[in-house]
Amino acid sequence: MSGDIMVNITRAADLALVGANGGGFVAPVGTVRPASPLAQPVAPWEPLGAISDDGLTYGFDEDSQEFTPWGLTSPFRTQITKSVRTFGLTVWETSRVAVQSLQYRLGAADLEPNGDGLTEYAETASPVPDRRAFWFIVIDGDAYKGFYVPQGEINDRSDVTFKQDEMSGYEWTITTYPDANGNTVYHCDKLPVTPAYTGS
Repeated sequence: MSGDIMVNITRAADLALVGANGGGFVAPVGTVRPASPLAQPVAPWEPLGAISDDGLTYGFDEDSQEFTPWGLTSPFRTQITKSVRTFGLTVWETSRVAVQSLQYRLGAADLEPNGDGLTEYAETASPVPDRRAFWFIVIDGDAYKGFYVPQGEINDRSDVTFKQDEMSGYEWTITTYPDANGNTVYHCDKLPVTPAYTGS
C-alpha cells in the first residue's frame, strides 16, 4: 500500500533477561564492593543463603512535581522531588548468623551460642538504625547483573509464619541511602553484546 513503511526490528532472545538464579551478600558499611558478579565475594562479605523462588525485586519509588504555565494545559517542566531505590527478597536460611543479625539488628557476637549450645537474645522496643552494605547478583546463563548498595537498611519486615506445609522465611524490603558521592546503587553487569542495527 502506498505510504506504508516496513520496519525491520531486530529481536534477540539472549538480550532478554530472566532472573533464573542469583544471590545476596551483606557486609559492614564501608566494605569495598566485589570487583565482578562473576566471582564469589570474600570476607567480610557474608552470604544470605537460599532466597525464595520469588527472587529479587528492584524497586523504584519516585515522585515529581509538574509546572504548568498559566494559560496552558500541559506542563513545560517536571521536577523530581523523590527518588528512592529498594530491594525486596525473602531469605529462607533463617538460622544463618548473618541473616539473624539482619532480622533482629544484632551483631554477630550477640548470636554466639552459650556453653549449652543455646543462643539467647532479646528484641528491643527502641531499635536503632542498622545500615549495612549489600551485594546482589542476578544470573541468566552467561548474563550477570551486579548491584552494590554501599548503605542499605531493612525498613520493612513481613510477618514470619511457622507452618507444616510452608517454608519459614524473612521477607525484607531494603531501602538504599546515598554514599559520600551521592550514589545509592552501583551496577556491574556482564551482558551480551547488542547486535548492530543496519536499518535494512
